[in-house]
Amino acid sequence: MPDATPSPLLTWQSFYVIVGSASAALIGLQFVVIALVAGQIKRPTWQELDAFATPTIRHLGACLLVSSMLCAPWPSLAVSGIALAVCAATGVAYGVVIIHRARYQTRYQLVFEDWLWHMALPLLAYASLGVSALALARETNISLFVVAGTTLLLLFIGIHNAWDTVTYMVVQGRDAGTPAGIEEASSARVQESSGRHSDQ
Repeated sequence: MPDATPSPLLTWQSFYVIVGSASAALIGLQFVVIALVAGQIKRPTWQELDAFATPTIRHLGACLLVSSMLCAPWPSLAVSGIALAVCAATGVAYGVVIIHRARYQTRYQLVFEDWLWHMALPLLAYASLGVSALALARETNISLFVVAGTTLLLLFIGIHNAWDTVTYMVVQGRDAGTPAGIEEASSARVQESSGRHSDQ
């Protein structure tokens, strides 16, 4: 006789439907933004897009992927944990690639907020996802809450970084007529960050 015990993932399906839908909507908005930026006089370089814009899509895509995976009818928690662990390992590896790309792009000077939101927090999110995925079959309740928190963190990272990218492109487009538009925008970010730290 088959086991009639419901999977603990069933109680989380509404949560992941909401989070996954939000991620998908934000991914679509990012495509709209990139299409609008294509008409700017001074466009971002491939190095900037690879370091800042593309990772935002990847993080939102990971959020959508995790949400979809946890709504799927897995045969056991161990199998779903393995799938989540693979996703987490891929995210950690990609996080290292992002750090390399951000360090070697030359048109924008990184500030503390960039290191936090574009590098540190995504690595933390994917590492937490990996640990909770490996413990999913043994510590199911705690692991499910950690996975949920990690998914929300990826969503908020995507929201923050998407807004950051849009505002930077707006400033870049506004200053497109000046020879030092990009340098001025970067210097403004550095001064703003320094002012925040001095106020604290």
